[in-house]
Amino acid sequence: MKRHIKYSESEQALFLLDQRSLPHKESWFVCRRVKDVIYGLQKMVVRGAPAIGITAAYGCALATLSLDAEEPDWQEQLEEKLYRMANARPTAVNLSYVVERMHEAWEADPEIGLEDLHWMWLRLAKEIHSEDIASNKALGKHGLELIRGKRTIMTHCNAGALATGGYGTALGVVRAAKSAGLDIQVIANETRPFFQGARLTAYELQQDGIPVRVACDNAAALLMKKGIVDAVLVGADRIVANGDTANKIGTYNLALLARQHGIPFYVAAPSSTFDAETPSGESIPIESRPEFEVTHIKDHQITPPGVPVYNYAFDVTPNDLIDRIICEQGVLSPPFGEDIAKVVAER
Repeated sequence: MKRHIKYSESEQALFLLDQRSLPHKESWFVCRRVKDVIYGLQKMVVRGAPAIGITAAYGCALATLSLDAEEPDWQEQLEEKLYRMANARPTAVNLSYVVERMHEAWEADPEIGLEDLHWMWLRLAKEIHSEDIASNKALGKHGLELIRGKRTIMTHCNAGALATGGYGTALGVVRAAKSAGLDIQVIANETRPFFQGARLTAYELQQDGIPVRVACDNAAALLMKKGIVDAVLVGADRIVANGDTANKIGTYNLALLARQHGIPFYVAAPSSTFDAETPSGESIPIESRPEFEVTHIKDHQITPPGVPVYNYAFDVTPNDLIDRIICEQGVLSPPFGEDIAKVVAER
């Protein structure tokens, strides 16, 4: 896929392929200020943990452009911008991880001027972007052996190029399988209420010539019982110290169903998604999004007016339901704690 996150130095702007319009329209959302970046993150212009982190990295560089180096408190103003961006969405740990990484680079050179800080952060943002693509390709190769001989892979939400720097985590493994000549096809669960699977995963795979079929979320158990599904492969927004994993709402359901039907359940994510400071999934903050996403499809209301809804964006899959975790360093096996600590230390 072509790049969907692009920074223009000549225009001093960040261009995001607006994922709300896909698959029927390709349009670009332009960010020139931090508030534009935060809007893009919160309104799902861009989504997916690694992509959120990369967007925030470029957002840090943008943050310097709206400040005046002659003002004595520019550093405090910049700190406030970084804080707001780091807290734009709570569940995906890549967001706070990347902002902290940018902040540490600033702390290493506290006397740096505003203009030089801009260029330093822009270089680092490009590094983070390139690192993510390289990590995705590496984990794709590591995951290849797990799905060798498994023809039909079920996935949930979108863990492809659009959710990352440009290659994919779960779909990175699928792309590696395709490149290796394996006969593989994907069942993309529709992923209510935002339809990331139906709109984005199907869009990506169709563009790449990889066979894909969309399934209603409610059909997962039946498809597994019929023997159609050979493995479940998903991404992650946060993997904590014991291996508990937060991902798009409905992932936990799939893990339970996969265990019931004897189907392997794999999680693919770069090390930037690992959070070794949080002991278990019980401590992961779960984002609750606007009711409108459930009560409406586009601008058409499908629920009776005034009826409240639940719209949790994520759930947590316990580590004992996960067969393997795939990252750029390799394939982790349960119990995951020691391997996760090692991966984070190497990171």
